[in-house]
Amino acid sequence: MILADSEIATLKATKTIGIIGLGDMGLLYARRFSQAGWNVCGCDREENYEKFSAEPFEVLKNGHLVSRKSDLVIYSVEAENIAKVVKMYAPSTKLGAVVGGQTSCKQAEIRAFEEYLPEDLDIVSMHSLHGPNVDTTGQPLVLIKHRASDASFNLVESLLSCLNSKHVYLSFQEHDRITADTQAVTHAAFLSMGVAWHNNNQYPWETPKWLGGIENAKINISLRIYSNKYHVYAGLAITNPSAHEQILQYANSCTELFSLMIQNKGDELRRRVFAAKQAVFGKLPKDHTLLLDDNLLQQYSLSKIPPEGKQPNSHLSLLAIVDSWSCLGIVPYDHIICSTPLFRIFLGVTEYLFCTPGLLEECLEDGLSKTSFRQDDLNFVIAAREWSSIVSFGDYGLYKDRFVKTQNFFMPMIGEANKTGNEMIKTILQRVAEREGGPVAGQE
Repeated sequence: MILADSEIATLKATKTIGIIGLGDMGLLYARRFSQAGWNVCGCDREENYEKFSAEPFEVLKNGHLVSRKSDLVIYSVEAENIAKVVKMYAPSTKLGAVVGGQTSCKQAEIRAFEEYLPEDLDIVSMHSLHGPNVDTTGQPLVLIKHRASDASFNLVESLLSCLNSKHVYLSFQEHDRITADTQAVTHAAFLSMGVAWHNNNQYPWETPKWLGGIENAKINISLRIYSNKYHVYAGLAITNPSAHEQILQYANSCTELFSLMIQNKGDELRRRVFAAKQAVFGKLPKDHTLLLDDNLLQQYSLSKIPPEGKQPNSHLSLLAIVDSWSCLGIVPYDHIICSTPLFRIFLGVTEYLFCTPGLLEECLEDGLSKTSFRQDDLNFVIAAREWSSIVSFGDYGLYKDRFVKTQNFFMPMIGEANKTGNEMIKTILQRVAEREGGPVAGQE
């Protein structure tokens, strides 16, 4: 329950909020809380202490000092490091404090809190389902009352109300399952696109066959992912057990659909893809309005090459997303309240391909009869299987190495891609808000 303004004013005067980890999201929280009038302190690695000297909140040298001083401690660190950091600073936690975290995988986070925090401390975790460069208004914000009194939960919820986000109440198990359902497969798809282009030594915006509305969306989203830090995606993929199954299924879907194409098993391919369409999109109302169209997406091209008409494309990457959802029994619309901005666009692109009359049939025919994309599709299948292997090994080093190499390949274009992508995402999310009848959401 969000408290009355007078009660929040009392909390602001008497409570200190501590942030351990001043990465992009930690800074977002610390700055917004401070601007809203809360007493905020925070820390990062000690060697970074001077870097934050100009921040509008108190910066301390380490998590021991933050934990000792704060009535609410929020750990804002990478999922791979949460246990190590909590173990280090938990003994210094102030008596009676509330502790939470904002990692993308709550199972590992809650396990660390239960193992290292004293049993008399309350645990309330949260997760803002968007990136740091975002207007938080209207975005989903998950709250997890794991082990807490009503007073402790009210403190956390009242604090977070300054973000103007849409609060969603889940258990940590529900959170991890839903975040895997809405993010694991789609991240795998667009990460694999980047690796495939990299392995083929190909900048897609310089190649005529990658021109077109759907291609623009693929390129912009893939480069947007590679403009972020690797741990944003590695934490979800490696730490969340539900994500492992889904990323493996995506690699299998890519392989099996491609095998049907090159064996010219058209009837089997069509049966499988149309069954997936029915499973994922079959319950949409007849008057359902498509979020995207080719004319809209055509506006957001990175290419300087004049378009020469639509090029044939199997859209294997998008076919495999929907096939994976079908195989796993996932209906993405069931989790739309917990969807990130990028997920809504992923969903819009696949919805456009599968629900535009004649478009799905056309891309299946291209996959079966055209050879111009076979090499690209083969590279894509190899990339999807590579990501699946890295995740199954649980190796953050391998994940980082593969991600950063591809990131560096695209680095000369990432600035322009982000600018174009921002414009595309802003326009698309305005359409989302209009269709859903809510406020216009920000970018991710």
